[in-house]
Amino acid sequence: MHVISSIIHTLSDESKRNFIAILRQKNKRNDTKNIQLFKLLDTTSMVKDLDIQIYGKRAKGAYHALCKRLHDTLIDFIAAKSFEEETSEEMETLKLLRASRSFFEQKQYKIAFKTIAKAEQKAKTYALFSILNEIYYTQIQYAHLNRGIAIETLFANFRSNKKSLQQEENLNLFYATVQHELMKQRRDAVPIIKNTLSKFGLSITQDLTFRSLFKILEITNQTAHITRDYRAILPFVEEVYTQIDTKEDVIDKHLFYHIQILYYVANSYFRSKEFTTSQQYLVLMHEQMKKHQDKYYKRFFPQYTLLHSLNLNYTGRAKDAIMILDTFDYEKYKDQIAYILDLKLSHIVYYFQQQQCKEALGILNDFYHSDHWYTEKAGLAWVIKKNLIEILLRIELDHIDIVESRVNSFKKKHGTYLKSNKETRASEFLKLAITYYHKPEVATTAAFKDKMYTTLTTPTPQDEDIFDMSFYAWIKTKVEGTPLYETTLELVHQRS
Repeated sequence: MHVISSIIHTLSDESKRNFIAILRQKNKRNDTKNIQLFKLLDTTSMVKDLDIQIYGKRAKGAYHALCKRLHDTLIDFIAAKSFEEETSEEMETLKLLRASRSFFEQKQYKIAFKTIAKAEQKAKTYALFSILNEIYYTQIQYAHLNRGIAIETLFANFRSNKKSLQQEENLNLFYATVQHELMKQRRDAVPIIKNTLSKFGLSITQDLTFRSLFKILEITNQTAHITRDYRAILPFVEEVYTQIDTKEDVIDKHLFYHIQILYYVANSYFRSKEFTTSQQYLVLMHEQMKKHQDKYYKRFFPQYTLLHSLNLNYTGRAKDAIMILDTFDYEKYKDQIAYILDLKLSHIVYYFQQQQCKEALGILNDFYHSDHWYTEKAGLAWVIKKNLIEILLRIELDHIDIVESRVNSFKKKHGTYLKSNKETRASEFLKLAITYYHKPEVATTAAFKDKMYTTLTTPTPQDEDIFDMSFYAWIKTKVEGTPLYETTLELVHQRS
């Protein structure tokens, strides 16, 4: 896909309209082609011979120059838009710092020191160590102009902040190292995390900031998502969460991080099949979302809804889960594409488990993009789940030609990946599903049952991933002739 198309697809419909309006204002001639090119590239498919469509003839040179200008204008627009929308504490503190420096340069020392003191206080409050370093550097530079400054205290503050800044940098190194290690080794997640923390001199028992704890839980959550072993990381998640200062004034200053941390904790409990505790943290999360006139409510509502509906579905309240997603305003939250895709896939699963296959297919038909596009937006694991669910749905609906087509496509696209990452159960599951589809009576044979138990179950069922169990439940119903949803709940609650 054209690189400009990729940039355009990051914009909301409103942003696209605003960008076109800006182009119209900038265009001094009526024959400028940038708007036409923008609209042509604002498409989900490849567009060929754009120079001919725009100029009516071959004009590669003019076309490339036009692309370069449109690309640069888009980058400027996105950068300016991000600054306009940025209302964070970082931006407010930077504004104060820049203003103070301007006052110093103009020799307005009294107001300069007053302004930079405000910046220092704000940076301390929100643990903005990088900005605070610049603030102290500026204060030291002009300290000789203010007799009221205790220079040794200023130096001590500067050195103390340097340590905090180093800790923050070490945390970024920790984050990158764990990501790199997980690319090589998919199991033993907790030892990797703890060893890497130790390597960079980090300990969750030390005085870490909200942002630091957030980053540790973020990488822990991603690690568990890859290994699908949330139960193994749950004690570590609990240990990290106990370090959070629950004082109201501290939490409110770090509201964004606190809400996301609560989501990570709630998700870890859900994936460990501890639904009651997960729901308790979701209640806390929702309370925080409502603070400061719903400041972060819209930002977190899709992921809150996702986890809330999952808890409902796997505690026997499937109708409530379906109703929540039936009424969810997808258009309102379309900028949060990853969670929107998770919500829609969950919606399909809820209907499928209730054997409402036509309703599930109706939602599935909304997925009209390529697998490559979905991989970029939601990740390969999501795409594999989506493809497997579609195959099961087509089997239930007896869509003969489509089943064969989807199975062959799945093997071609994902076979090598599953083999190289030792994801043998997905391949074995698909083999059993196709065997059953071609010859349903085989499901009652001892050989089929033995194959199902030996390839799809583990010696430690309590550690089984809840979503893997949901797929296994489908095969189990074919062997035992039981309803899918009830079988799923029985498996989940037996092994929780």
